[in-house]
Amino acid sequence: MNTDELFLRSDAALRDVIDRIGPADLTRSAPAEWTSTANPTFRDILQAHTYDEAWVPDVLRGRAAADGDDLRGVDLLGDDPIGAYDARNDAATAAVRAGGYADTFRFSYGDYSAAEGFAHLATYRAFQAWQIAKHLGIPFHLSPELIADLEEHVVAFADEWRQWGVFPPAIEAPADADDETRLLCAVGYWIP
Repeated sequence: MNTDELFLRSDAALRDVIDRIGPADLTRSAPAEWTSTANPTFRDILQAHTYDEAWVPDVLRGRAAADGDDLRGVDLLGDDPIGAYDARNDAATAAVRAGGYADTFRFSYGDYSAAEGFAHLATYRAFQAWQIAKHLGIPFHLSPELIADLEEHVVAFADEWRQWGVFPPAIEAPADADDETRLLCAVGYWIP
């Protein structure tokens, strides 16, 4: 499985959850550890995801925020937050499907090969999909294909990423855990 496909599956999972966020949910408090924004709401989280989606085409071309960032601090959501996110998501999906990526993705925390960069982007999206759904009470499960892909491309590096603060400590999975629960325990996100 190529990590660009992993990205597309993770991105689709996040969109599935975001498209089910209700207007009243956007004003609800979000976990403070998800963002550096003070007293975050789910609108703030959606703004961050929209910003991230907006950068995908540039990242695929090897551009970095250090090259200039005219999106930082701009309200990307307007009067139709979900629609604004969906439009940026459509553009990101089209850019990935078009191929022709740069060899190196330049993130604020370092430069990575395209394959590893896609795994980073996918990780953020997949686990945020699950966390947002869990916090807002949206019925959602990671697909079996996405679980297998994350096992292959993320869990193998979970301890290394944990040292960087990406994941909390692993959780011991219950004896009767399904594949999704085992995955979430491995990266420290499972909540009974």
